[in-house]
Amino acid sequence: MHLPHNTVILVADGRKMLFLRNEGDNEFPNLVVEQAREQNNPATRDQATDSAGRASSPQGAARSSVEPTDFHQIEEDRFAADAADFLKTCALKNDFDSLIIVAPPKTLGEMRKHYHKEVSNRLAGELDKDLTGHPIADIEKALKAA
Repeated sequence: MHLPHNTVILVADGRKMLFLRNEGDNEFPNLVVEQAREQNNPATRDQATDSAGRASSPQGAARSSVEPTDFHQIEEDRFAADAADFLKTCALKNDFDSLIIVAPPKTLGEMRKHYHKEVSNRLAGELDKDLTGHPIADIEKALKAA
């Protein structure tokens, strides 16, 4: 993937976001963390107070369980939407000209729903990988290989 000088790279998942800028060039990238955010998002079992309900027919013969609410996934989706909103704010302030987003497929899909036109216009690439827990050097390698 092409990484010109001053390109912004957002590495995110449903809980953590790294806002990086390439201080190097395409051949020798040097990603520097400008901002990092992390959200505490416990498992659904720790957020829910009840188990899923059950529904029955008027005759009382047929029963089916009701799909439980996945509070953990709801919070991950909300974090992805917040990350897209953060990018919109940065784009409208002209904080970057070129953007690359690295996120797992599910997070990337949720973020795409919330891209502002200015973010889409500056989007140079996307990489559907979870690299939030990796060292910066590994992120640089993955981007160069993509």
